[in-house]
Amino acid sequence: MSKPALMRRMQEIAHVDINCFYASAERAFNPALEGKPLIVLSNNDGCAVTRSPEAKKLGIGVGDPWFKIAPRAKEWGLIAMSSNYELYGDISLRVMELLRRYSAWQEVYSIDEAFLGVKGSPEHLLDLGRTIKEACRKHVGVPVCVGIAPTKTLAKLANKWAKHNPAFNGVCRWDSVPADQREALMSRLSVIEIWGIATRLTKRLNAIGIFSILDLVRADPVKLRDKFSIVVMRTVLELQGTPCIPMEEEQIGRDQLIFSRSFSTPITTAAQLRQVLSVYGQMASARLAKHDLQAKLLTAYAATSVYNPNDKSFPTVTVRLPMPTSDPVLLTKAAHALVPKFQEGTKYAKAGIMVTDLRPTGNQKPLEIFENRHEERGIGPLLEQVSKRYGRGSIGLGHAGIRGGPDWSMKRGLLSPRYTTRWDELPLVKAA
Repeated sequence: MSKPALMRRMQEIAHVDINCFYASAERAFNPALEGKPLIVLSNNDGCAVTRSPEAKKLGIGVGDPWFKIAPRAKEWGLIAMSSNYELYGDISLRVMELLRRYSAWQEVYSIDEAFLGVKGSPEHLLDLGRTIKEACRKHVGVPVCVGIAPTKTLAKLANKWAKHNPAFNGVCRWDSVPADQREALMSRLSVIEIWGIATRLTKRLNAIGIFSILDLVRADPVKLRDKFSIVVMRTVLELQGTPCIPMEEEQIGRDQLIFSRSFSTPITTAAQLRQVLSVYGQMASARLAKHDLQAKLLTAYAATSVYNPNDKSFPTVTVRLPMPTSDPVLLTKAAHALVPKFQEGTKYAKAGIMVTDLRPTGNQKPLEIFENRHEERGIGPLLEQVSKRYGRGSIGLGHAGIRGGPDWSMKRGLLSPRYTTRWDELPLVKAA
């Protein structure tokens, strides 16, 4: 069935979004955090990336550095947690699996939100939204809000309304709200609140007299297409109730994969860089193999901190691989081409690799003399299987297998237990 035909059969679209996802995931296994100001920090415990409603009331903003917040944390009763990516990923998978019970068509849009194709009477759709909300809280332990509307853009707006208006109790069906109330809401909200409208586009719209969402709804979509783009035209039509953004299958293939991270401790030697690149090469191999993809181009780079006035170095190298591959040996060797450009003694704060020109595995069969014996033997998938069974760092190729743990790895000094992905960190239940 074509996507337009599918959209005609779907009466409406539900947008399900997990509230303050990282904070909610932490609270799911630690109820003592409920009602307390809580923030989750970025890589290396750098800055706040998620804030509970209580933390927002303290005036803490997204991106506020932890070293500035920390001195007042005790005074505020503020609790800070390191990013527990293993836990968040597993909680996300559980929520998405649960949502599949309520619709045959699901689009996982991000780690904490999804669209569902839904049908039924207005009363049935509201009941379905409440059922989804209660099921996520009961079976996974996280709160969600549900917005239901004829289009994806309106469903996102309905969800935002449900989240910030207690009268909806977390579930809003757009067309069930009187038209005058919908218009009053849209007249109060800036166009930047709309999905897909960023700061630069907002300024351009403001320049022609479009300030509120209602202004955008009442604009001529064809004229906006001619002045801006087809994307803006689709947004206007979606706000007017005409579906223009189809439901998409989960995107497995990607144009590129990037593996990069800032270091908890700067690296200063070529040996450290080799280990970093070896680890990232192995990670890239595992991700490519998981999605049956191969890469033809690899770019490796390193960078000093922008806040370091003494060291300024940004080496980069791009290597065209002899054939499309997901082999960890070839990817690691290609990444190591960056090492000769590395300046010993310079404090590098970040490094990474990017693989591009991706294509399905087996799409281009190499001549026998060019076949890679490591790839034929499945070295990459084997390493991933061992890592899944015995944990990350249990095995590695060359420098990636050095024991003892690199001192450049991510700092997570406030990490909570990885309750659902590590046997030795399972939650304990004690009966009186």
